[in-house]
Formats: sequence, structure tokens, C-alpha cells
Amino acid sequence: MPPAPIRVLLADDHTLVRESLASILQGAGGIQVVAQAADGVSAVAAAQECEPDVVVVDISMPRLNGIDVIRRLRSDVPQARVLVLTMHEENEYVLHAVRAGASGYLLKEAATAELIAAVRNLHAGRGHFSPQAAVALAAQIQHPERELDDPYQGLTAREREVFHLIVEGQTTKEIARRLDISTKTAENHRFRVLNKLAVRNTAELVRYAVRHGLLD
Repeated sequence: MPPAPIRVLLADDHTLVRESLASILQGAGGIQVVAQAADGVSAVAAAQECEPDVVVVDISMPRLNGIDVIRRLRSDVPQARVLVLTMHEENEYVLHAVRAGASGYLLKEAATAELIAAVRNLHAGRGHFSPQAAVALAAQIQHPERELDDPYQGLTAREREVFHLIVEGQTTKEIARRLDISTKTAENHRFRVLNKLAVRNTAELVRYAVRHGLLD
């Protein structure tokens, strides 16, 4: 009897990317894409529902950043192994992803064969990192005293959700409805987000997101 296929969840806000990845992985044999998600909140919900073996996630996504998705999955779906597939090659992203719980890190320029190998390695309990990511991890091991730059400046998980909703252009009332909280609570979250990031309004917050790679 053949082994059960590797169950994979794909999380990326670009439909074409997700569909291409699904075609590549399912065409490799022994891999089944069980769910897809276009934003971070949906990715966490889908993972909780279908309990995949491997989650392939981008960093820059609406509603909930990929790093926060990894943190949520480590808590809510601990058996799932997370592979980051992104355009971000900066060391800070690699290190934040690994500290959040990622077991692999690839750039979107990677070859198809490497993506397939990464999914299989993670399912087998191994890690898989691009050469650039491996160098970043080695440097951190050699110099553990170096501090990481946190682009969220200490925002809580809920404040990060509000951050991304504001950047998407959601009003305070829309944020309240989306998160099922009162308008007053949403206003308080918005105030704290702007205050912690030292920006004055939504336009400055969007520019902040662009500068720190938190927005596609």
C-alpha cells in the first residue's frame, strides 16, 4: 500500500502564484495540496481545519503577516511544519521566521526541484534553507549577541492584525466588524499602532509598511 501523500497548505496573496505552486507540487507525485489561503488570517483558519503536514507561506500577506502566521501555527497546529517561500532575502526576515518556528526558508527564485525537495524534507523532519538563508543562520550562531530589528516595534498580535487592516485601507468601523470587536476597541488599537510606530496617520503608516517590507 503506497504511503499517504504529504498534505500541503499554500498561503500566498497572489492567485497565480498559488495555482502555479499547486500544479508543481501535485505534479511531483506523493504531494496533495489540501487548501489554499490568500491572507494570513485565512491561512491560520485553514490550517486549523485541515491540519496539513506542511504549510508553504509567504511573508508579505494581507490581514496577518507571514511571521505572525508562523507563530500562530506553532501554537495552534504544532504538528504542521512551515516552509517560507518569499521574495525577501534580508537576514532579518530569515532569522525572525526561524525564531517564530519556520523549518525552512526559500526564495521565490528557487528552482522547482528545490521547492519539491524542501516540502519532502520538512515532512521527513528535516530543515531546508536556501544558501542565503543558511548564511544568515550561520552568522547568527557565530554572533548571537547581535540584535534583530523588529519592524513591528513590539506590536501585539492583535495590533499587528489592525496594522495590516489599516494599511489595506479598512476604516475603524470595518476593522471592528472584521475582528468582531467594538468600534471603541478598534479605535484604541489604531491609536496604539500609530503611537508605537511613531506615525501620525494612515498615509504615514502605509509608507512605513512599504519601507519595512511589510506590504507587497
